[in-house]
Amino acid sequence: MSAAGAAARRAWSGPGRDRDLVVQVLKAALAAWVAWAVAGWWLQAPVAFVAPWVAVVLVESTVYRSLTHGLQQLAAIAVGTIVATAVGLLLPHTEVAMAVVLPLVLLLGQWHRLGSQGIYAATGALFSLTAGPVSVITSAARLGEALFGAAVGLAVNALIRPPVYLRDARAVLQDAADEAHDILQEVAQGLAEGKLDADEASGWHDRAVRLYPLVEQAKAAVGWNRESLRVNLRHRRRAVPRADRGYDDAATVLEYAAVHTAGVTRTVLETVSDEDQAARLEPGLARHYARYLGLTAHALRLYSNSRFGPASDDGLRDAVHDMRQTLRTLRQDLVRTTTDDPGGVAVYGALLTQAHRLADQMVSSAE
Repeated sequence: MSAAGAAARRAWSGPGRDRDLVVQVLKAALAAWVAWAVAGWWLQAPVAFVAPWVAVVLVESTVYRSLTHGLQQLAAIAVGTIVATAVGLLLPHTEVAMAVVLPLVLLLGQWHRLGSQGIYAATGALFSLTAGPVSVITSAARLGEALFGAAVGLAVNALIRPPVYLRDARAVLQDAADEAHDILQEVAQGLAEGKLDADEASGWHDRAVRLYPLVEQAKAAVGWNRESLRVNLRHRRRAVPRADRGYDDAATVLEYAAVHTAGVTRTVLETVSDEDQAARLEPGLARHYARYLGLTAHALRLYSNSRFGPASDDGLRDAVHDMRQTLRTLRQDLVRTTTDDPGGVAVYGALLTQAHRLADQMVSSAE
């Protein structure tokens, strides 16, 4: 209950994902009410319940999806209704007709052009066979009600605050960037102070492993936003901003950051858990690498602000330049300090590999 109350307060307080969800729920209820008021109350249609049923399920998460799913659903219902009507007129017993019709329409529902709406072929067949005597007139009325309900659902979704998920994409990308920044900053602080233990390193690595699914969620949100702008009247009236390739680039940078962060935390965890002291981090190099991680975390924060906030790219370019300079120093220190220490070379070789990959990506994003 507390989670539901918090979501309700967020929806009431201002724009956001919770308010978008509430709006879509209310629109679905409105579509069902309008469809029933016209078909059931005003026109007294014989199978009026079909209209609100189709209307409510077609208030989809995007207008484009309402349109495509509406066409697929109508096609599936038509297939099921026509097959069930034909068989029901030939076979008078409902049980026998169902035994013949259901396997056939379930198979037809697997046709790829019906997509995820293929199951409605079986639903349309069941309605035709079980909702009273089978007749051509009743089946035609059922198809007409389905068409009307689909039109109502699509109209409500397209004309009344059509959904746009720009905030969702921005919020998830921001969350991923903030989490990568926090992990790298904590690892940098631990390396600089020389106070690393296996439990703490394990916690960092666990968070880093969970970071990649968060980035995947962000990439999905970017695609969701792009779809929400298709066939969207709000976008055509320029009532909402359009996310450009900056969001795609941000998702790519964060994907590299997630891989880099997981690699760094895994190497640190393996190092502090290794009983072989030769493989431990040399204090001087550890401090230099901590500086690099701190600069990386800072660059990620600036990158996030430049993509999702009012900040410019100037500070990001300076931060990336500092990253490259520190990386060159790290390579030089590695050659001078650990040439006789195979364990140290292995540890810092792994760390530097991850560092190079992220630095290259940050450089390309800042250009």
